[in-house]
Amino acid sequence: MASTSPAQRPARMQSLLKRTNPKAHNHYRFQDFFSLEPQTGAIADWNSSRNILASEDFIIGLVEGLEEEVGPASSVIMYTIGQQWGLEDAAFFREWFEQEFGRSIRKSNLMFLLETWWWPFTAQGWGRWEVDMSDRKHGCIFINLFDSAVARSLGDVGKPVCHIYAGLFSGFFSTLVNKSLSCIELQCYSMGETYCKFLLGNPDRIDAAAFWLNEGATARDIQRKLQEGGRTS
Repeated sequence: MASTSPAQRPARMQSLLKRTNPKAHNHYRFQDFFSLEPQTGAIADWNSSRNILASEDFIIGLVEGLEEEVGPASSVIMYTIGQQWGLEDAAFFREWFEQEFGRSIRKSNLMFLLETWWWPFTAQGWGRWEVDMSDRKHGCIFINLFDSAVARSLGDVGKPVCHIYAGLFSGFFSTLVNKSLSCIELQCYSMGETYCKFLLGNPDRIDAAAFWLNEGATARDIQRKLQEGGRTS
C-alpha cells in the first residue's frame, strides 16, 4: 500500500538505480522500484511514495470488520474509499509522470499512460490488469484484473469483494477524462472465476449493468447487451 500525501513522502530515500540513473524508465525489478531505510524501517517506491506492508489478515480484518459493523453498506464504504484514493492518486500520478517523462499526460498515448499508471500497483502487490477499449464507442471500458489482493485474501466467498478496486478505477478515470464515471465488478475471483472483471462507464450504463447483474446476467451477457444498446425496461 502506498501513501500519496506529500507530507508523508520520505525525503532522500531512493533506490540505487534512481540515484545512479534518475532518468531510467525500466525500473521493473523489486530492488530497483523500492528502497528501504534500515534505521527507520521506512519503505519508499520509485516515485517517493511512502509504502507500508499489509498482510492478508489485515485485508480480511478490514473487510469482515466493516461487514460486521455496517452490513451490506460495507461495499459502498469500500467503493468510496477506493474512489477517493483514485482521485488523489490521479493528481499524484500527473505530478510524477510529467516529471519523469517531461511531457503532459494530455499529449501521451493513452495505453502507455494507463500502463505507466498501473505498474506501481502491480509492483506493490495489487495485481496485473488488462484494459479492453474495444467497447469505448458503446460508452464503456472493461478491465480484467488478475490476482486481486482482496479476492486472493478472502478466497471463494461467493460474491464480488473488490469494491475498493471499482472505486479506484472510478476515481482515477473520472479525473483523467474530466467526467464523472462509475465502475462495477461484474465477476470476481471470490466467486470462483479465474479473474476479476470490471465495467467502467457513465453512471446510467453502470446502473443498467447492476440491474442485469442482479437479474443473473453474466459479464458476457452484459457486454452483449451494452453492444446492442440494451435497456433495463
